[in-house]
Amino acid sequence: MRRQASILVAGAGPAGLTLALQAAAHGARIRIIDRRPSAPRPSRALILHARTLEVLRPLGVTAALLARADVAPCVDMRLGGRVIRVRLADLALPDTAFPHLSLIRQADVEQALTEALADRGIEVERGTELLSVLDLAQEARTVLRSPAGAQEAAADFVGGCDGPASTVRAQAGFGWPGRPYATEIVLADAELAGELRSDTTQAVVGRRGLVFAFPLGEQAAWRLLATRPARGELPFGQPGPPVPAAELEAMLDQAGLGAQITGLAWSARVQVQHRLADRFGRGRIYLAGDAAHAYSPATGQGMNAAIQDAANLGWKLAFAAGLPHPGELLESYDRERRPAARQVLTLTHLAFWAEAGTGPLPSALRGELAPLAAPVLPALLGRRRLVAAAVRLVSQLGVSYRSSPLSTEAGARPRGGPRAGDRLPDQAVYCAGRSIRLHELTARPGVHVLLDRDADHLEDISSGELVSVHRLASRPGRGLLVIRPDGHIGLRCRVADRRQLTAWLARAGCTEHSQYRGPDGSPRTTR
Repeated sequence: MRRQASILVAGAGPAGLTLALQAAAHGARIRIIDRRPSAPRPSRALILHARTLEVLRPLGVTAALLARADVAPCVDMRLGGRVIRVRLADLALPDTAFPHLSLIRQADVEQALTEALADRGIEVERGTELLSVLDLAQEARTVLRSPAGAQEAAADFVGGCDGPASTVRAQAGFGWPGRPYATEIVLADAELAGELRSDTTQAVVGRRGLVFAFPLGEQAAWRLLATRPARGELPFGQPGPPVPAAELEAMLDQAGLGAQITGLAWSARVQVQHRLADRFGRGRIYLAGDAAHAYSPATGQGMNAAIQDAANLGWKLAFAAGLPHPGELLESYDRERRPAARQVLTLTHLAFWAEAGTGPLPSALRGELAPLAAPVLPALLGRRRLVAAAVRLVSQLGVSYRSSPLSTEAGARPRGGPRAGDRLPDQAVYCAGRSIRLHELTARPGVHVLLDRDADHLEDISSGELVSVHRLASRPGRGLLVIRPDGHIGLRCRVADRRQLTAWLARAGCTEHSQYRGPDGSPRTTR
């Protein structure tokens, strides 16, 4: 039977919690620590994208997240003297179960993930700090400090999810190239008086930058977010000194928001940067989330990219313990997620330059050209496919790992359809006597093998308990797809090939002396 991997996760933000949950769901023994005595508040991230909800779905947390989220957000976009209302729900995205943006506080995301871990008997060890980590080839050796004192701890792998100033990254000797922005973020929770709808986000695009007012405050009704030129250096990614109420009032007045601050619960300056670790992992030490990359807040990528990193890494660390030579499996993490992170870095850098750049060109774009374009913007926003294409880009629905060592095309390439490395699109199929969508069919941990209607039977292959087989009666043909735990296609065969399937499962660490498991966990095959 499979030996359980032991994984120490440093950091209990969205990346660390997701990594712990994904790895535990795939058989690993987890220890998760965080140096902070309590969860940090207030939240900074406020958006979950469709792809993030997709990768979390097999972990059983999406219902709890959606119950806490606004899945039909409405935004009043102010360009010059014009107000344009945008509703970001029911977008033209037929291949996902989540065709919308979800406004949700990071604190609520962390709470849902923490509760899911607790259901598995895993508690976050708060007030415990990782002081050092050493890769000893056969294990990772760490020194931890808690209120009880210092202790040594060994693990098969260490996941560094400990933020921009990552101790794990520094101890591993990974580079951290990049630089700070000349623009800083101002955050605040405040009570506002004025003619503002309590269910609508306000977004002002002006020459000086952006001003947002989200009806998602934690200590007051409204969360304010604004950009302005940086005023001195601050610790990156951490809330800095407060901003006086008079300065916040002046920013609202300059934006023409027509609101007055009647109560200020808290405020902070945050300096931002753009950086990308020169590698995401090696040996027994791996990075995810803000420890691996730092983005501007444009397009809301930080929390989403962190969760998607962790969903990719967690199952690989869990399965690696069953392999005598897991190098190819583990190296695929860096080869898949670093290119994706580089694309996100480019996107967020360009978006932040346009939204908040302090130079004459971005200021002119916002202050002069944007108001001129305002009359045609409603017509553009009315084109659902155009909006959906933008959301698809921002949500990373198009991210593919075709060049990964885990992406295999076997035999002649079929015409059309997703290829190995692509995300599995959601669509209706007929399986086991019922109509069901693919993402619901695969909405449980593990690897899923999708057999075409006329494919050869492969039930006699020895495989791990976290492998489910489904025969799609509505899909003619003789081929198969292997769907990884993070929803990407690992193997595509035009004709179901026993040797290719066995080889892929072995390469991914899935081959053990046990049976296939059906969707309900029982040892069977669905047909």
